[in-house]
Amino acid sequence: MGMLQEFKEFAVKGNAIDLAVGVIIGAAFSKIVDSIVGDLIMPVVGKATGGLDFSNYYIPLAGQAAGLTLEEAKKGGAVFAYGNFITILVNFIILAFIIFMMVKQINRLKKEAPPEPEQPAAPPEDIVLLREIRDSLKKG
Repeated sequence: MGMLQEFKEFAVKGNAIDLAVGVIIGAAFSKIVDSIVGDLIMPVVGKATGGLDFSNYYIPLAGQAAGLTLEEAKKGGAVFAYGNFITILVNFIILAFIIFMMVKQINRLKKEAPPEPEQPAAPPEDIVLLREIRDSLKKG
């Protein structure tokens, strides 16, 4: 029963729940970035470079015939798929830049929060006693 209780305490901690939400949102966000890169950016880059499709750039390593698509070449053996790597690298750069901008904005918002006023430090006990003695001598 102790392990179940420990798991319950772990699962309801704020950090575990925040992490789970972050992973879910990150996975959905990654799909959006994949679509942006694959459907919007890489076709424009391909058009600018003469209609090249980066996703099908590869070097055959098993003697495949030239002119095959990447999937067909993979069926024939090992390939060095550098075009797919370029696409994934562009994905990563865009995703990293967006996350960097988000963290930068969050840090900026944290800095703008007004600092809480500091409470003056309480005087030491001996000073308080000396003041009480002084005040009682003034009265008497």
